[in-house]
Amino acid sequence: MEWIRRETIGHGSFSTVSLATTSGSSTPFPPLIAVKSSGAACSAALRNERDVLDDLGHCPEIVRCFGGGTTVENGEEVYNLFLEYASGGNLGDRIKKSGEGLPELEVRRFARSIARGLRHVHANGYAHCDVKLENVLVFGGDGVKISDFGLAKRKGETVDEIRGTPLYMAPESVNRGEFESPADVWALGWCVVEMSSGETAWCLEEDGVTTNVMSLMVRIGSGDVPKIPVELSEEGKDFVRRCFVKDPVERWTAQMLLDHPFLAVDHDDERSSGSLRCGEEDEASVSVSPRDPFGFPDWNSVRSPVNDSVSVNYSPFSYLVLRSPEERMSGLVAENVPDWSVSCDWVNVREVEGSTVV
Repeated sequence: MEWIRRETIGHGSFSTVSLATTSGSSTPFPPLIAVKSSGAACSAALRNERDVLDDLGHCPEIVRCFGGGTTVENGEEVYNLFLEYASGGNLGDRIKKSGEGLPELEVRRFARSIARGLRHVHANGYAHCDVKLENVLVFGGDGVKISDFGLAKRKGETVDEIRGTPLYMAPESVNRGEFESPADVWALGWCVVEMSSGETAWCLEEDGVTTNVMSLMVRIGSGDVPKIPVELSEEGKDFVRRCFVKDPVERWTAQMLLDHPFLAVDHDDERSSGSLRCGEEDEASVSVSPRDPFGFPDWNSVRSPVNDSVSVNYSPFSYLVLRSPEERMSGLVAENVPDWSVSCDWVNVREVEGSTVV
């Protein structure tokens, strides 16, 4: 691919991002792309990002990679990674410029896209390890995609260093150095908090003094629960609580969260329009039976009786447990009671040698 580097549009922890134009009538690439560059000697993160994106393949909620290569500029060997260009910048900058939170309808739409992207990442055996609004790019039509996979790792892969941004780290990452898919879900909760309020979930200033990183890590590791914005609806608050469950085993997965009422809004409209996303199937063409505990039509999210300020463990079956025995029994009562003494009221379901099992 022939390309020309244009102006610098951003700086990352490991690279510089430039705008670039491609040339050649037969090139399959867009005329405008983003190029992340770093010195070849310190390009491990960029090379890792390319490998991860190649493994993940195409997903509408993940930024596309067009390959990579080296150039020699000013006598230095430079490694370049070619990516989709997002004309809308990133969500973090967008909120900072506005100085306020987004309307909840937009929060739901963006959170749904991020959750879909994470579902694809996790289903393919990876953890992103640095989910934050600065790494969510805005494309035309207000569509968003997850970017910056330089710190991503395979599931179960042992790492010796801290990965990600301390402000967004989950308790297990701080306490035990665990950087797996549940930590991405914790960070997704952060994204919803920031999109809703326009502020970070943790208060970074006390009595006029800015909190240092070590103090913040102690708060996260001790189990303090981030503040949930009052601007959020009850569904939104419930969604964030399920992201902020301290025990990563009990924390909801990206797949589970996609069936939460907070993200399920407009889901039927998208399916009716034929807009299926990565990892989704047309359920009508496969089976009419629910594929998971959230597929039943009478499923509803419920509030835990535990105080909102405490980190709690939620179960997808909690709505059954909270029903009274009388309510559960009434659901089993029917007006027509079968007469079990009459053989025609019995149905053979399996026959074995010498007997019939009903």
